[in-house]
Amino acid sequence: MARASWPLRPLPDGRGELWRWDLGDIAELPAARAGLRDHLGSLGFPRDPEDAASDRLVLAFDELASNALRHGLSPVVATVVAGTGGWLLDVSDRDPDTMPAPAVGRDPAKGGLGLYLVARLSVAHGWYVDDGCKHVWACLPTSMEEHAVSTA
Repeated sequence: MARASWPLRPLPDGRGELWRWDLGDIAELPAARAGLRDHLGSLGFPRDPEDAASDRLVLAFDELASNALRHGLSPVVATVVAGTGGWLLDVSDRDPDTMPAPAVGRDPAKGGLGLYLVARLSVAHGWYVDDGCKHVWACLPTSMEEHAVSTA
């Protein structure tokens, strides 16, 4: 697998309803995912086999939050902005000196490919450092039709 970098980019402007989770341990992720699904359902995005966009957001949320909890420094803060142009996912931790590093040359059975997965699911992604925190972010479409158009 070729070296793919996770680009150093500022967070895009995100306006919309903000959801936030303060995470201290990996054991808190199931409840955070359930909370995210509840928020999505309240906006009219229930689990739908015809359009898996909300499932993709939950997957990206889980991948970025679990990376921050496993490889970053607590506290970890995960936010989702539900805007008219899609979802903006931002996960921060207190390890500004370590950049996100997609796995290179690793057997996929050993894991470590979450950043590649999030990059494929998103229409834009990046990371930046602000006020002593590393932020890793991704923009995801609210429908798979939007994703197909943006990645074409």
